[in-house]
Amino acid sequence: MGFSDILDEIGGFGRFQWIHVTLLSIPGLLMASQNLLNNFTAGIPGHHCAIPNITQRANDQNITVEQLGTDQLLRAFIPQDKSSSKFTKCTRYVEPQWHLAGTNMTGANITDLETESCQDGWTYEKKEFISTIVSEWDLVCKLRPLKQMSQTIYMGGVLAGAIIFGGLSDKFGRRAMLIWSYFQLAMLGTFTALAPSYLAYCTFRFLSGMAVSGIILNAVSLKVEWIPTKARTLVGTLSSFFFTFGQMVLAGVAYSLKDWRYLHVAVCSPYFVFFLYSWWYSESARWLLLNGRSVEALKHIHRVARMNGKPEMVEKITLEVLESHMKKELQSSKSSYTAYDLLRRPVMRRISICLVAVWFSTSFAYYGLAMDLQKFGVNIYTMQLIFGAVDFPAKLVALAMLSFLGRRITQSTCLIMSSVVIFANIFISSEYQTVRTALAVLGKGFTSSSFTCVYLFTGELYPTVIRQTGMGFASTMSRIGSMGAPAVLILDEVWPALPSMVYGGAALIAGIFALFLPETLNVPLPETVNDVEEKWSKKPHVQKQTEKESVALKDMKDGREECEDGKTSGLNAL
Repeated sequence: MGFSDILDEIGGFGRFQWIHVTLLSIPGLLMASQNLLNNFTAGIPGHHCAIPNITQRANDQNITVEQLGTDQLLRAFIPQDKSSSKFTKCTRYVEPQWHLAGTNMTGANITDLETESCQDGWTYEKKEFISTIVSEWDLVCKLRPLKQMSQTIYMGGVLAGAIIFGGLSDKFGRRAMLIWSYFQLAMLGTFTALAPSYLAYCTFRFLSGMAVSGIILNAVSLKVEWIPTKARTLVGTLSSFFFTFGQMVLAGVAYSLKDWRYLHVAVCSPYFVFFLYSWWYSESARWLLLNGRSVEALKHIHRVARMNGKPEMVEKITLEVLESHMKKELQSSKSSYTAYDLLRRPVMRRISICLVAVWFSTSFAYYGLAMDLQKFGVNIYTMQLIFGAVDFPAKLVALAMLSFLGRRITQSTCLIMSSVVIFANIFISSEYQTVRTALAVLGKGFTSSSFTCVYLFTGELYPTVIRQTGMGFASTMSRIGSMGAPAVLILDEVWPALPSMVYGGAALIAGIFALFLPETLNVPLPETVNDVEEKWSKKPHVQKQTEKESVALKDMKDGREECEDGKTSGLNAL
């Protein structure tokens, strides 16, 4: 009897699992807010060069604002864009052109008039946003790349968090790192609203991104390691709906506030509440057992049994019974594992390489579509709402596919279909903006479904002894993808279709890689690296032993007879 059987004995997916999964999923409502916050906190308001004392200068020319209005008066100071009636954003006339005041110069030849860059700052519209970091620190014109840089720095923090918290979780436990991550995000996320400078803002965002990784990775593992095999698909998909609904919540909160400082407080301060109730969580009994803390693991198992209405199992499952039935896993835990072990053995190497491709491309395409909502010509709050809403039907389809077709086919299909939609958008004329927007929304739905699948898939593929390290390693490429996605948009200056070709090509390649992953539908979670090699090796399993492994294997062989005796006595006790 393995740990999955123990879970079935103490109630399967009972009352404890329902409460546990729900409490772990609620913070997901604000995870979307963290990752997509830059759409609103770094939104670019309409702007033009500031003209000091414009009213007084007009009065000196016997022109009043009442006669013309501010916009018409500005035509004497700021050129108009040739293709629209809007003022240029980064230039103004060196000398006022009073003869142009009140004149519509759209399409006129005014190139002979001398212009200069904005010397006195900018004036920002306050229709779509009241205040953003762009208007706060003038991140426009020559400084516009700093807007995207803030998101890249945040994603860099998420990347660092995936590496750091992945390893720390395998060493110190999922629960401890999750509690700390809640506290870190609550404190530093709230402090971000008080940032006095762009540098301070980016520093706080980097540290907040680290905490976001810690929350996501550890929440996924705590869910997966406390639920029975058959419930993993349903739980994984339903949990992702919290993230989906959170995107819609973000649109509403951002529309209500429209000020980046208030918005940061609104989406980060609730983590103080999550921090307080997170002390109720039970540490993963699997992890406790494999780290020599069997007594603590037994206490948590008894707690779960009582909550699930199985008090009789408290007497039946003793420390001896538990250890005898986890003998194989406990022997494996004597060896320490590092990220190198993810690549050292053939099956683990194949899994890791394929997952790296899937994580990178999913995130690359997702954030390429989701982080530049202003380009669609639709109100940004409406666009965010639509992008969130499309995830519901997409994930319901993914749930059905995961349950009936399996993880591998679902993962591959979502990635390939997203690439098809992205490629299709290349051939749609810019005149058909509605069609292009609809295809972008559909592509975002496929990439979101791919995210749902890969989080579940990765947790099922890697063994317990190195699961967090594996998830941290694989998701590292996801963070690199999210960091690189905004930079690819610069390629549209070379050729407008080039960004779409890059996004679509990456998704297509990853979809092919996904076909080489093992299927995990209704397969018990692997506990050790040997489990992975034995389950999914296409050849008879032959282990190349290091000196450390040879000693561990010898101990296992010597203890085989004792293990069998222990199993017999354990079953008799039950």
